[in-house]
This record gives sequence, structure tokens and C-alpha cells, in this order.
Amino acid sequence: MIELNTIYEAHERIRGTVVKTPFAYAPRLSEQCGIEVYLKKENLQVTGAFKIRGAYNKIATLSESERAQGVIAASAGNHAQGVAMAAQIFGIQALIVMPESTPLTKINGVRYYGAEVILAGSNYDEAYAYASSYGQKHSMVFVHPFADEAVMAGQGTIALEMIDSIKDLDAIIIPVGGGGLISGMASAIKALAPHIRVIGVNAVGAPAMRESYEAKTPIDSTAVRTIADGIAVRDTSPITLGHILETVDEIVSVDDEEIANAILFLLERQKLVVEGAGAVGVAALLHDKLSHYRGKKVGTVLSGGNMDVTLLSIIIEKGLIKSGRKMKLTVTLVDKPGALMHLTEMLQGLNANIVHIAYDRTSTTLAYGDANVMIHLETKGQEHQQQIRTLLKEHRYLSSEEH
Repeated sequence: MIELNTIYEAHERIRGTVVKTPFAYAPRLSEQCGIEVYLKKENLQVTGAFKIRGAYNKIATLSESERAQGVIAASAGNHAQGVAMAAQIFGIQALIVMPESTPLTKINGVRYYGAEVILAGSNYDEAYAYASSYGQKHSMVFVHPFADEAVMAGQGTIALEMIDSIKDLDAIIIPVGGGGLISGMASAIKALAPHIRVIGVNAVGAPAMRESYEAKTPIDSTAVRTIADGIAVRDTSPITLGHILETVDEIVSVDDEEIANAILFLLERQKLVVEGAGAVGVAALLHDKLSHYRGKKVGTVLSGGNMDVTLLSIIIEKGLIKSGRKMKLTVTLVDKPGALMHLTEMLQGLNANIVHIAYDRTSTTLAYGDANVMIHLETKGQEHQQQIRTLLKEHRYLSSEEH
């Protein structure tokens, strides 16, 4: 465990730089999952994620000569912004190595704070290897995103704020990637309130830490693939695994579909933009991974909100289709004057709003004299969509749906 005094010292260092984010009751989520849920909104942090806590604490503990060498870090985005901002505050050079697939919003976020960015590798671990080698070659101080005591202590300050705000929590849910956040927070939790259960949540597509936790020995993955890029860590750190084995009570997993549902739920019901890694705790709650905590009081960390807007638009679009609020149809009709008008008048009669329409008469699958009409509709739920299907069938239209 990280010493409690070390975490309290970190809390003093970051005071005035790091925002004490809200820790608030979530009524709709609580009602839906039968658990009294409180959200720690680190997505509202100054850099959009919790990582500034550990990064600032680490750089604050460096000597003047170490700072003069400059700092280097590897990150998928949030740690990068934390290091960049902290380096700017201390007036020192920062170089950040990010995977080539990093969303532009996170790259721009790092550059905003004046740090230099190098894109290298297809995932965090390859970027880490590049940064480690580069840092040694150029005598820069490496700021590790999770396997560093000063970084973990900084992240642990979140637990101090949560426990100080609500003292009778039964459990705290924490995202798990490399394990720095949960190591620091769990150390503080078990020192201050050992009765509180610590639950980690990882992505199915990045299973290394859960598999290592269950086997009680480091196990690396061969590859990672998840929309939760902030916890897409391929290799297990023996350092953080040691802390996790000592302090964490259980780890559960959620898949990308469940994460996407949680992102959309938080956006629509809580009015919060939360990235994939930050939404895994809510995903676990929504999809009954923690049903044994029904009737209990639980806090979960929304660890970041630096969401790639392109991915967010895809999640919204798919969510509308799954929830029955959007319908994509291809209807075959006779290619003659008035045929399309007749179809649209039918849809108008059912109050289905057409938001996109395309016409194809040249597809080789069509009979001569027919045409396909691709229509996107705004609808009012599954019952409304069934009414549309029934009407099309009654009028003998051939139709298919995109799901």
C-alpha cells in the first residue's frame, strides 16, 4: 500500500492547481440499477481527467536539477495532458509520446499546454517503449503514467475527497488500466475506511490486469482493442499489481457495447460527457455486473471526459437506432411518377420524420423498372417502428432494415 501520509502530502501539493471535483448523487442511475450511486466527476477536472493529480505531484517532487533535464511521458492522452500542464506550470520542457491512433482532441490538448508531441507505436505499450528509450538517450526524467509512487499518491487524493464527502459508502468503483488510479485510491480507502469494498472495472478488450489479478501473477496480453483507450494497456506492471492484490476486493469486466451504452446514458440522463475509460464503472452498474450491491451506497469515478467527438457521434447514432428512435430502411418500389410520393405520404401519416433519403435504380439486384429508396427516419420507439413495418407489409412493399 501507498502510505496514507504520502497521499495526504500529495493532496497538499496539488491544492490550488487541481480542482476538487463534484461527488454527487445520481438519481436516474440509482433508480435504474437499484443501488444508491454517487458520481465522482473527474471528467470536469482542469485537464478533463484525473491524471493531472499524479503528474503534478510527481513533477512537484523532482529536484531543480531533475526539472532542468525536462520530462518525457508516454500516454494515450490524459496522462499526457496532465504532464504537459504540470510542466508548463513549473516552466520546464515536456515531450509526450502518444500512440499513432490517439484521437486528435487529445493530441491538441497536449499541444495546448506547450508540450512537444511525437506519435509512435500502435498502442500505449509501443509508445512507452519508444519514450523510455528516447528519455534515456536524451537524459530526460520519465514520468510514468501509473507505476510510480508519486503518481499513484496523486491519484489517491480522489479517494480522500470521496470519503471526506460521504463517509458511509459501502463500495467504490474504479476504472482499471495500468492500475495507477486504483492503486493510489485503494491504498487511501483501506487505510481510512477498510470496510469499503474496492471494485475495479476493466475493458474486455484489455484484459491483462484482471487476468493477472485472478492468477496473482503478471500476465501480458498479445493485443488490446477497446473504445476505452484510456485503459487500453497491454502489459501488466508488477508494481501496480502488487498494490492491487493487497487492496482490491474484486475486478469485473465490461465490453465495448456496454461501455458505449454507459457513455450515451451519462450524456443523455446525467448531461455529462464521459470518455470510454471513465464510463466503465457506470457500464458495470447498468449491466448488472454489480447486482450484489443492490440496496448499498456506492461511489464510482468518472475518470475522464476527453471524448473523441467522431467516436461520440457514432455512439449516439447507434444508440438512437438501438433505442427505437431512429430507423434505417431500404424499400423497393416501382420506378414510376408518384411512387415515391405515395411512400412518403404513408410515412407522413404515421408521423415518421424523414431525415435522409437516397434513390437507386441501377443496382444489379433490382428488376428492371424497380428502384430502391434508402430512408432514415426519426421514430418514437419500438411500437412506432412496428407500425411502420406493418403498414409497408400491408401495401406489399419489399423492405429491409439496417441494424
